[in-house]
Amino acid sequence: MDKVYLILENGDKFEGYGVGASGEVIGEVVFTTSMGGYLETVADPTYAGQIVVQTFPLIGNYGDIPEDYDEKSISLAGYVCREICDDPSNFRCKGKFADMLERNGVVTIAGVDTRRLTKAIRENGVMNGIITKNADIDAATMKKVREYRIKDAVAKTSCKSVETFGDGDKNIAVVDYGESANLVNEFVKRGFKVTRFPHDSKAEEVLECKPSGIVLSNGAGDPSECKAEAVEADKLLKSGIPMLAVSLGHQILALSQGGKTYKLKYGHRGGNQPVKETFGERIFITSQNHGYAVDNNAIPEGAKLLYVNANDGTCEGLVYKNAVSVQFHPEECGGPLDTQFIIENFIAKTEEK
Repeated sequence: MDKVYLILENGDKFEGYGVGASGEVIGEVVFTTSMGGYLETVADPTYAGQIVVQTFPLIGNYGDIPEDYDEKSISLAGYVCREICDDPSNFRCKGKFADMLERNGVVTIAGVDTRRLTKAIRENGVMNGIITKNADIDAATMKKVREYRIKDAVAKTSCKSVETFGDGDKNIAVVDYGESANLVNEFVKRGFKVTRFPHDSKAEEVLECKPSGIVLSNGAGDPSECKAEAVEADKLLKSGIPMLAVSLGHQILALSQGGKTYKLKYGHRGGNQPVKETFGERIFITSQNHGYAVDNNAIPEGAKLLYVNANDGTCEGLVYKNAVSVQFHPEECGGPLDTQFIIENFIAKTEEK
């Protein structure tokens, strides 16, 4: 196996071997603590432009199961793990995970001391990095690594045209900021028709389908880039139609009402993030994937803090007059189901209209 290196912008170097596609890639290096769901992780558009590190040491145990992910949505820059299982075992397995990575052009480095790497990210914050076969990179390449920025992530990962799913009597409008497949599935399986709109759709277009409810989806990138999307989100909120906003949608909705967002030191990524309600004592285990948060000190006027992260106290949910927004994923496939009641509560609101 060829030696491959992950070199961070601060000069830290991690040696491993190449798996999957070969090549050289630059990206923002982040880690996820999920113990399963590696297929969904690789295919999550929210990782657009990022090199994803799996903290769980053995990946690929149940192999490649194409039914569990959408290959067309793979947008991450690269992939890092400690060990990839070469002999998977599962009754649904259709092949090896490493072969899936190669087929989809995912540049991957395995054999990495991911514990040391994760600690470096936690201590220093998210950094850019490069996966390369060169043990030493020149100054010009390091300059490219340090200057790398994720741009236009929502535009690159959102659907490109209006799409319809299901055939129910009631319609849910989903504004797609890059990852709405699981949200769409949650409503279709409950008997709704779902109309999915590209990220740059005007509010008037969305309202023309006469939705019973409106959903702002999760997605990738810096929410502060989504100024046009925030303008339309404000119009949708003012329509009075029940709304649910998830992850990036939660951040965009807050920005549309005068709130502020900021970049977290190393983000929340994984299937074990504890969230506490502010009006009681319950704690939920949630799936999350985000590097930004709504500022607790700049909550929009007319909104109330609904949930906080039990680890660091960051904003995990807000409630508005006719909307609920959450930073975590109540619809998560390949994750905990503690908060699916949020979808049920939203549906109940749509039936009141």
